[in-house]
This record gives sequence, C-alpha cells and structure tokens, in this order.
Amino acid sequence: MNLINQYQPQERRYESMPYRTVGRSGLKLPAISLGLWQNFGFDVPLSVVRSILHTAFDHGITHFDLANNYGPPYGSAEIQFGQVFQRDFRPFRDEMIISTKAGYDMWPGPYGNGGSRKYLLSSLDQSLSRMQLDYVDIFYSHRVDPETPLEETMGALATAVHQGKALYVGISSYGPELTIEAVSILKQLGVPCLIHQPSYSLFNRWIETSGLLETLQSQGVGAIAFSPLAQGLLTDKYLHQVPDQSRASTPGSFDSSLITAEVRSSLAGLKMIADERGQSMAQLAISWVLRQPSVASALIGVRSEAQLLDAIQATSSLQFSSEELASIEAYSREFDLNLWAESSNRTREEMP
Repeated sequence: MNLINQYQPQERRYESMPYRTVGRSGLKLPAISLGLWQNFGFDVPLSVVRSILHTAFDHGITHFDLANNYGPPYGSAEIQFGQVFQRDFRPFRDEMIISTKAGYDMWPGPYGNGGSRKYLLSSLDQSLSRMQLDYVDIFYSHRVDPETPLEETMGALATAVHQGKALYVGISSYGPELTIEAVSILKQLGVPCLIHQPSYSLFNRWIETSGLLETLQSQGVGAIAFSPLAQGLLTDKYLHQVPDQSRASTPGSFDSSLITAEVRSSLAGLKMIADERGQSMAQLAISWVLRQPSVASALIGVRSEAQLLDAIQATSSLQFSSEELASIEAYSREFDLNLWAESSNRTREEMP
C-alpha cells in the first residue's frame, strides 16, 4: 500500500460537531450533513470533490447524501463519491452514514422512473455498484409516485432492508397524509420509517404550514431538511445581483425570476440580523432550520471548501432569543420555493 498519499482524518473531528438523534431511533446524525446533488458530478474535477469530502469528514460530517440521478450526468455523483470512498474512506466505513434515493427519472423506458418495486430495487443495486458499497445506511423513496400503490413502494424499501442492502429506510417530499400511511405500511412489514427528507428554509416553510412537522413528531420519524439555503438564495451572494456561475445564472432548478424586489428586501433584513449575531447569512439560515428539535440535520450542498467551512460554523450559534426569532419572522416569507410540491401535495385519493 502507498502510504505517502494515504488519507488520515483529523483525530479531533468529533469534538465540535453536534450529533442529534433521528426520531424514535438509536441513530444520530451530524447537525450538518453534506448533499451531493448538483456539485459533485463529472463537471467537477475529482480532485475538488475529494478535497471537499475530506474537509467534511475532518470536521465531523459523517453523513453523505446522494441519489441515483445526482450529477450531472445522472449517476456521476455516486461514481465520484465511490472513487473517493474506495481510495480514502473504506477504513472508516463504520463511522459513516451514506444514503441514496430512487424515484425520479434515471434511465430510459418504463422501468427507469417512479416507485415500482422493479425500479427501486434495480436502482439500489446500480447505486451500490457505482459507489462500490455492500450496503447503504439509508435508502429513500425520493418522491410520491401516483402511478404505483404505496404498498408496493414501501414493500420495496422493506425488501432492501431484509436483503441487507440498506440498514434504514426513509421517504422524501411526502405530505402528512401519505407519510402516516407509509409509516403504517412499513411498520406492518417490520421495518420502521426512520427519516423524512423535506425541503425547508426561511423562504420555504411548507413543513410547518402543512402539519408535516407535527406528523413526524407524533409518528416518531426524524427529519433532515434539504435546501436550507433555498439553493443558495439565503446567502450573501444575491443581495444585490445575480452573480456569474451561480445556480440562478445557469439553467437548472433555480429560476432567477424568483429573485424579486420583495425577496431582496427580505434578504437585506435577514442580513442585518445575521450581522448582529456575528453570523453569515448562510449560518443564520442553517441555525434557524436547526432550531426545530425534530430536525436532526441540515443537508447542505457546497461548491467549495470555503462554503463548507462557513456552513459548519452555524453549529456554534444554534440558540435564538425570542426577540431574534420575532425579527426573523418579519422577514421570513413563502416565495414558492418548494420545487417538489408536485410530490408533497399528493393525497391518498390520487393514489392507485
């Protein structure tokens, strides 16, 4: 073995990162988890991916969240992660929580999308191959599929656990009604629903208004909030203009038309509060999401080590005064940023 370039994580990596219990389970997640949605595909050099992953693990981020179609192109984030895992992280597998998902389009034809048993289990096998893993810690149903019975989708998740290919299962972007039903089906199959992954931010509060947070608490299901920065909107970069190479300046899931005068006014107000707290905008947004006891972790995406290190600092200021929360409330708005509403708004009546 070549020991010259062998990765050795920081010995004190667990000292500053808080770990929070996931629902009614024995599993804990770091307060900050790293998602590999848009910035870890083949359009990013492997050396950059490797450096960011090292920095994350060195600072106590033990949870890495993927999906079959993360990239671009589809599958490439899992491949890049797998290469780094094989080279650097394999000795530390038991210190890591690795998750993946299936539900959105992945390959052509009728079996490469949705919530069918065939698609989910085939996709999981492919994900394990790409990441060079024997199992994932968490396997998610990525969305509600209105063309597949919920019993079939949840049955596929349970099978993944029974086959030893996943330790836990979860759901993403399910509304309260279908969450309750999914939890019930999985319980009957002897596999608890560990976790729900909804979008949640200062500008996207559907999990509060829909009653999902209360549902998760009553069902004993944990939450990990994705897009806590509203895809980068809740950072300093959009205070005055849309910067080059930002998500809003390139085609994708973030439409620059969302950045209205009202949004900028709210951002300016939140910036003042962040400055008073000695935080960056990103740190304020992450700390606010983590104020919810049922949110085990905030799932962030980053383009650089600098962005990652800035986000990690949010964990040092997780407490808010009642006055601060009231001030934040004045600038928090619903700006139609739940891009996954087509899934989360589904009801039982729409299911087969």
